[in-house]
Amino acid sequence: MTRVLVVGSPNSGKSLLFNRLTGLRQKVANFPGITVDTHSGHSRQHPEMELVDFPGVYSLHAVSGEETVAVETFSRALGEGDVSAVLCVVDATRLEKGLVFALQVADAARRAGKRVVIAANMMDTLERHGLLLDDAGLAGALGLPVIPISARTGSGLALLERALLAGPEPAAPKDSLLARDETAYRNEAERLSRTYGPRGDLLIMSTSRADRFFLHSLTGGISFLLIMYFLFQSIFTWAAPLMDAVETSLAWLASLLLPWIGNDIARDFLRDAIFGGVGAFLVFVPQIFVLTLVVGLLEDSGYLARAAVICHRPLRIFGLTGKSFVPMLSGVACAIPGIYAARTVESPRRRWLTYLAIPLMPCSARLPVYALLITAFIPAYTMLGGWVGLQGLAMFGIYLFGICSGLLVTALVSRALGDRGEDAPFVLEMPPYRMPSWEPLLRGAWDRSRHFVYKAGPVIFWVSVAVWFLGYFPNLGADLGHSWLGSLGRLIEPLFAPLGLDWKYGVAILASFIAREVFVGTLGTLFGIEGAEDDVVSLAERVQASGLPLGSGFALLVFFAIAAQCVSTLAVLRRESGSWRLPVQMFIGYGLLAYTAAFATYRLVEWLVA
Repeated sequence: MTRVLVVGSPNSGKSLLFNRLTGLRQKVANFPGITVDTHSGHSRQHPEMELVDFPGVYSLHAVSGEETVAVETFSRALGEGDVSAVLCVVDATRLEKGLVFALQVADAARRAGKRVVIAANMMDTLERHGLLLDDAGLAGALGLPVIPISARTGSGLALLERALLAGPEPAAPKDSLLARDETAYRNEAERLSRTYGPRGDLLIMSTSRADRFFLHSLTGGISFLLIMYFLFQSIFTWAAPLMDAVETSLAWLASLLLPWIGNDIARDFLRDAIFGGVGAFLVFVPQIFVLTLVVGLLEDSGYLARAAVICHRPLRIFGLTGKSFVPMLSGVACAIPGIYAARTVESPRRRWLTYLAIPLMPCSARLPVYALLITAFIPAYTMLGGWVGLQGLAMFGIYLFGICSGLLVTALVSRALGDRGEDAPFVLEMPPYRMPSWEPLLRGAWDRSRHFVYKAGPVIFWVSVAVWFLGYFPNLGADLGHSWLGSLGRLIEPLFAPLGLDWKYGVAILASFIAREVFVGTLGTLFGIEGAEDDVVSLAERVQASGLPLGSGFALLVFFAIAAQCVSTLAVLRRESGSWRLPVQMFIGYGLLAYTAAFATYRLVEWLVA
């Protein structure tokens, strides 16, 4: 068994190459900060070779927390006896940038007696633009094998793996190499790139033309808002057929199975807990698929780095930095990877403020809750062929509300702490624009949705079982209000009555602190028991028929937008911050803020519609 350390600069295609070689389908994105920890896996073609993927860094002299993880772990790994080689991935279209880091890695590996193989990635891009790389000349100048590859198309990977398994012995270290500093590395990289790299500035010119539009003070801001709206509108427009298909399939399956179950209790359990609870949650999974797909499209195209630049100046007003945008956007999928991605924020103070903002980002776990309430209260009116609709605008509005809430909190905390100055400059690489590959995008969205179901499904199942059991007995579902759950619910009902909510919604809210999406499954189970005489129907229709006031629906949206901490988020915050102080403060503070804002929303809406 041999181990190969995989390193490279951000946006070099390193993680995509790692995925190609191992089949692990690690998340890939076209901006720094998406890989925030080391990952390992065995080669699919050569199982005896284990590859270890490190976060992308620009230098072996760490600046950010993310780079510290990579550099420290890489330095320790070089001294381990089972490490046979180092694979350094460079972007052939931006050779000079990658060679600065590659030269540092080569020197460190030579001192440790390890072989180094250079993978010159993005060769498909060079070929498409008629540009050439003198890989043989570069290999001779470096004294290292340089293998031209394309992680996107898979070309050159077989040759690369052969070089990793049976490459030449490492060259002895040279004193002149050991003495080089950062300036020397950059000068050497510039010379090598000028001599052996692709000629012409075609790629730079095309990128500059696009940046003149997307980074313009006027067109850049307008395009950013339009793209973000497109993201949220697509959640309804693209997911609607899939949601209808899932709902129809569940209803068909229920009508097929229920008549064959003779035991009344078993039949009620299957209808209320499984189809009513778990089934209500599954209906909204297509929206998570679409959200992940569109975010992945923006990531892989290289646009998100531009969005971070656009957001840097306004984010500074709130005590954050443009690099906070990437973790915050990651929090739209899930707060946990967003918290991990905050390691890319070099400033400790701004990283801490970013921690405050991330849990308020509208994560995908809240998406089923938002979708349920919006579907129940906002009519599905569309125009312009379905590209613009009231439900999409409502989703955009609630997402924008969550983001603005996070910014407002960080601004108030930043002002309270006082301005201590920016202890690290805002520097972010602009990756080239690239046409995303649909296969990994669709596969990534599918994997993310499947992971979401596998992670949330068992929790929702057991919560649904517990809720059904407590709500069904002791009167076998004859009267939900006099069940064991109804008796418990009456105790907490006064807490939620000021929001116009009865005990059923109170129970669902309390259960959602395990995981946000549990709210939908709990309500589905409760309404299933209460409407035992009905067929399996849409949960949104049951909410509409329950007589829930409009103000209460909006209050729920506001409450879930602010009271954001599930158990997993709090645990990760404790790990990253080093203590329970920050998670506990956020849990209590955001809980009180959410309740106050929900109460104000309920009163305002009820006053407006009166």
